[in-house]
Amino acid sequence: MKITKLTTYRVPPRWMFLKIETDEGLVGWGEPVVEGRARTVEAAVHELGELVVGRDPAHINDLWQAMYRGGFYRGGAVFMSAIAGIDQALWDIKGKALGAPVYQLLGGKVRDRMKTYCWVGGDRPADIIAQIHQRLALGFDTFKLNGCEEMGVIDSARAIDAAVANVAEIREAFGTSIEFGLDFHGRVAAPMAKALIKELEPYRPLFIEEPVLAEQAEYYPRLAAATHIPLAAGERMFSRFEFKRVLEGGGISILQPDLSHAGGITECVKIAAMAEAYDVALAPHCPLGPIALAACLHVDFVSWNAVLQEQSMGIHYNKGGELLDYVVNKNDFAVSEGHIQPLDKPGLGVEIDEALVIERSQQAGDWRNPLWRHKDGSVAEW
Repeated sequence: MKITKLTTYRVPPRWMFLKIETDEGLVGWGEPVVEGRARTVEAAVHELGELVVGRDPAHINDLWQAMYRGGFYRGGAVFMSAIAGIDQALWDIKGKALGAPVYQLLGGKVRDRMKTYCWVGGDRPADIIAQIHQRLALGFDTFKLNGCEEMGVIDSARAIDAAVANVAEIREAFGTSIEFGLDFHGRVAAPMAKALIKELEPYRPLFIEEPVLAEQAEYYPRLAAATHIPLAAGERMFSRFEFKRVLEGGGISILQPDLSHAGGITECVKIAAMAEAYDVALAPHCPLGPIALAACLHVDFVSWNAVLQEQSMGIHYNKGGELLDYVVNKNDFAVSEGHIQPLDKPGLGVEIDEALVIERSQQAGDWRNPLWRHKDGSVAEW
């Protein structure tokens, strides 16, 4: 079997799908994208495609190494996201060729169902209580929300009080009947992170995500030493080599690689195993589409230390497209008591509505995250 063609489709709300075709008629799907930079990744996919067209799709490990090491410059969000989508599609083809789901090819499942959580509150947390009630009715009991709005390197007591008030409201309304993680989203610099985390401790969030940006990872062990709240990070790390430094440095309790950013299934299985060796949990980042979620689930089901899976049903970014819009086998993604069952169809187990993908790709806009500024006019972290 030989790879004959790579086709990319940018689709609403902010996703990009990749179709890889073969000379035997088997097709694989992947999801390579950097949110807000889809066209850039699209160019990288087609450049890397020169290394895979004409090759046997079964040789995933060799193709991965060729894409990663075949150019002098490597790593980073764009290249690793392009590799990730191609890798996902190759695993999809291999599973279909062998008549088995990807998790079986990776050694078989270690659990029968996977715990998921959903987003509430939006970029600027609002209407959180009402949204939690809505999600509870759908069977979820674990949530994530942004922990604060923009915050200066040194900010006021009022800013801290506003962030804490949102969390206090959740605990007052629901007690410990639900769990929630708080995403600092890189908005909090190290001087304020310690103060904010201390004030949040009485409300016992499940975790705090990106307490500071990944480029400030030297603060992870310092912050962890000052709190009992588990710290999580990883969505802006793109290879096992970046994760290696964070694991060696300590401080992170939950690793969050993104299967569409960190080299795909091939790389993230290795990252999961590295995390297990350090007694660190795995909770893959996935505010993206159905192919990305399917890839995450296959890694979850073979990783003993996987504890939570993010998914984008109803997330505030989904304007013009929802998670299951492009999926034919929607029932396979059903959530029951906050869990998803293994995807048992061959390959990734997601059947794409190609006609709808093509139709909506004709009208896909270019999503951009907002550019925030502080009151003094300086650029703020979004």
